[in-house]
Amino acid sequence: MATAETEIPETPEVPKPLDRAREAWARLDNRQKVLFMVAIAVVIALLVVTALMFRQSEFKILFSNINERDGGAIIAALEQMNVPYKFNDSGSAILIPANRVHDVRLRLATQGLPRGGAVGFELMETQKFGISQFAEQINYQRGLEGELARTIQSIGAVQLARVHLAIPKPSVFMREEQKPSASVMLNLYPGRTLEPLQVAGIQNLVAASVPQLAPSAVTLLDQSGALISQVKSKLLEAGLDPTQVKYVQEVEASIIKRVEDILTPIVGSGNFRVQIAADIDFSQAEQTAETHRPNTTPPDISIRSQQTSETASTNPSAQGVPGALTNQPPVPATAPLTQPPAAGATAGKPPAPIPGQINAAGVQAPIGSVGQPLSTSKNSTINYEVDKTVRHVKQALGTIKRLSAAVVVNQRKESGKDGKLVNKPWPDEEIKQLNGLVKEAMGFSNERGDTLSIANAPFTLVEKDEGLPVWRDPETRSTAVEVFKYAAIAAIIAYLLLGVVRPLLRTMLPPPPVVEPVGAQVDVMAGDEDEEIDEEEGEEAVPTAAELLEKKLAELRALAQQDPHIVAAIIKEWMGANGS
Repeated sequence: MATAETEIPETPEVPKPLDRAREAWARLDNRQKVLFMVAIAVVIALLVVTALMFRQSEFKILFSNINERDGGAIIAALEQMNVPYKFNDSGSAILIPANRVHDVRLRLATQGLPRGGAVGFELMETQKFGISQFAEQINYQRGLEGELARTIQSIGAVQLARVHLAIPKPSVFMREEQKPSASVMLNLYPGRTLEPLQVAGIQNLVAASVPQLAPSAVTLLDQSGALISQVKSKLLEAGLDPTQVKYVQEVEASIIKRVEDILTPIVGSGNFRVQIAADIDFSQAEQTAETHRPNTTPPDISIRSQQTSETASTNPSAQGVPGALTNQPPVPATAPLTQPPAAGATAGKPPAPIPGQINAAGVQAPIGSVGQPLSTSKNSTINYEVDKTVRHVKQALGTIKRLSAAVVVNQRKESGKDGKLVNKPWPDEEIKQLNGLVKEAMGFSNERGDTLSIANAPFTLVEKDEGLPVWRDPETRSTAVEVFKYAAIAAIIAYLLLGVVRPLLRTMLPPPPVVEPVGAQVDVMAGDEDEEIDEEEGEEAVPTAAELLEKKLAELRALAQQDPHIVAAIIKEWMGANGS
């Protein structure tokens, strides 16, 4: 047992960090040293691997879905520019660091990459001097085909395109002149199709690039060999236009939206279903009518012109001896137009008839002809104004001929006597109100013959198909694998740091001694360095700093109980040293 000396301890010098590290390292035995170095090396290696994995995730796609020729040219260009690259799992995309994607794309664009698998007008730049006209024409045609293919490939649904042009030689004879034609082979992306408007656009694009090429002479095929250039014409010939079907769907959807907006605040979302069937008239008709209506009504009569003519003539009777050469005796000639007016006639008044004469329509005859026959005629012509109405009517395209609506409303759920929810139908009065609201919302018309049917029935709960389970989803599984990788690395690092490195650091760096206040148990460290430790226990397990401290405290307690005078002397010395 060590005894404590009463000498005043001198102030120890503060050791240097290097010396302290050497002392801490010396506290470990050979096995602990090897274990500490291995743990630190493994932690550093795992951190480096994690950093590299994160760095690899920063790669982005440079180009995807390119052919082998363009891929080889792009890789060669990347190697010349010293740009690291790699491929994705399927090998269909080239990946480069994310911070260099835009820069590399611009540099490759200056080199004409990617070319899209077709040779364009750059073929004309490599022509040699003295080339024949035939070869020049062939190169021009190849360049035009390549440029058209590149333009068509810019469409979103087109993955690859090839264009074949059949341009005949010009002829001086009009009858022998042939028109050019074109054929286009399209390789579409999986699950994508071309709309009729897109097909017509491709046809017009090719036709506008070749002189005297009609759009109807451009044939389009897909990757399965199906003819897609005549689908639209066939539908039109059969009286089916896809745009008409789309228009009908839009009309029905707009009416359904209006009905849903009016029913949602009343019934609630999800408690009703609406279906509309619209009969649309797509026929085009023009009518021109011209109507003439005479003015036969007296108040509305309007006379354009009126003409009246009267004539009278006399036929004297036969006189003389029957059988004579003439049966008409000489009659003295009269000239009523030149006869002087009779006495007593005044200006402005017609002259009085001469005795012995007959005045009929301005014709005067002698009195001897009174018994002779007299013929008169009167003609009157009246021209009325005739009303003329010209009407030109053009029927609107896409008018609604008839609407049919069907609405199903879910029954109300009310709590029953036992507290459970029970379905109850809607009252008839409320159904009538809903009927009126739906009619006004859909634009109901009795003249068109529209129909509306509202039914009230309980809805059946339909289980939703959630699709694949989460654990079978490929994206989820790949994400889980990545998370597991990083979690495993983090777990290994935490185990090495907390389970191996931390206990070794406690052994290397023991905590400073704790001095308890006066009156309590005294922590005396003097003279403890010469205490013996069981060699067998040291070989089996190395005690930690906390265990050593606890052991020293136990020994000091035993010393204080056996000889309290010595402890009191030590405390007095410490108090005197601190006071001075």
